[in-house]
Amino acid sequence: MQYKKAPTVESVLAEETVKALREITNHIQDAVFKDIPTKEGMVTIIHSNSLVEKRTLQEVVLVPLCNHIHQIHQLATPVDLKEFKGIIEKIGGGHTLLYFHQTHQLLSLNTYSAPTRTITDTATESTVIGPQDAFTESLDTNISLVRRRIRNPMLKNEDRILGTESNFRISILYIEDLVNKENLDTLKQRIDKVHYPIFTDISMLMQSIEDNPLSPFPQYYMSVRPDSISQYLLDGRIVVFMDNSQAAIVGPTSFFEMFISIEDYYNRWTMASLLRMLRFFGFFLTIMITPTYISALVFHPELLPYELLLNLQESRSNVPLPPLIEVLFIELIIEVLREAGSRMPTKVGQTIGIVGGIVIGTAAVDAGLVSNILIVLVAISALLSFLPPIFLMSNTSRFVRYIFIFSAGFFGMYGQMLAFAWLFAHLLSLNSLGTPYMTPFIPRKATDLLDSIVRFPTAYLKNRKGISRAQKK
Repeated sequence: MQYKKAPTVESVLAEETVKALREITNHIQDAVFKDIPTKEGMVTIIHSNSLVEKRTLQEVVLVPLCNHIHQIHQLATPVDLKEFKGIIEKIGGGHTLLYFHQTHQLLSLNTYSAPTRTITDTATESTVIGPQDAFTESLDTNISLVRRRIRNPMLKNEDRILGTESNFRISILYIEDLVNKENLDTLKQRIDKVHYPIFTDISMLMQSIEDNPLSPFPQYYMSVRPDSISQYLLDGRIVVFMDNSQAAIVGPTSFFEMFISIEDYYNRWTMASLLRMLRFFGFFLTIMITPTYISALVFHPELLPYELLLNLQESRSNVPLPPLIEVLFIELIIEVLREAGSRMPTKVGQTIGIVGGIVIGTAAVDAGLVSNILIVLVAISALLSFLPPIFLMSNTSRFVRYIFIFSAGFFGMYGQMLAFAWLFAHLLSLNSLGTPYMTPFIPRKATDLLDSIVRFPTAYLKNRKGISRAQKK
């Protein structure tokens, strides 16, 4: 008489896990359960059709399973049957599960091969000199672009799963013998405390881990360029990537680094310094031009030369609106044109942005709604707002400008100075991963000043920046 072997706890748990997988994927059309007869008995293959290409499945799983099954055991990793959520995440991450009925083993193979965008140049941080490749929405591709530039075994990356519903994978990159451990621990703690159902872009994560989420200023540097990210890593910073997001965020960072482009290091130091000063002072000009127009006309006409004041009064002779309403009207028109142009198809959007601005501006002047001098000032202000290489800082300048406009409309130049004092006080109160946002000026570090608003020749830029607090100077 033959006696049936009593089922073990592991075998029962494995069968229940596969049964639970069938139930939870019952109405998921691209979830595949396929039984394959092998030398070791029946094997059930579990995967997602939309995340695993047929060619990859054939080469990595089916052919070895039928002909060289020992390769499967060598390459696959056992699955912890007690972590059911982890098993679901593996299927959602493009893994293929193999359940061996005879031995009740559940193994996992990474077969992720979903279609991804090829590496192209960037449309937001384009440069004339230097590399032209940019990150894509594939996390593994982005990490490989960085590792191609930093061939250092101390370059580490730690993965996390974010989103209570989406289960997105992020990766924290740092160079182990350079990174400041306190900064690294702080960032990990903040990421672990984030509870949000879905992150569709890394900018959402950035807002969740900032020191002051109510501030209009971005407190992390964001870039889509591998060369820029590699340079920050070599400076001892921490970089965070997210799957399905093109950009990467860098911390800690400072206010002055928002006006630094990677192309500055490819140019001669003279041209790089000129461009940096243009971006930096352009930020303050864009938030002060139209408010000064209001202050000079309403409260302080003595600020302007007599001839210029006559020209301003003549241009406003047919305008019935007060300067504050006039400026707000044309500023909002510019915002509408900018937003509409960015949402429309590319060819139509370019036409709306250029022709629409000319037509509406000319019509507004002819109708007596705004003065022609204000049209020029607003156009200059709009151009200056695009000087920062980080688009988030461009958006910040647009928001801050309205604070200065209302301050000038109610209190004139005194209101502008109060808003200016608030701006500096706010910047001084900000931190990035606990590091003062106004570094290297406050607190001051002499060596960092060599690579701030003015960029000294490359031969003088030998030390790592103090903001990173790197282990190696």
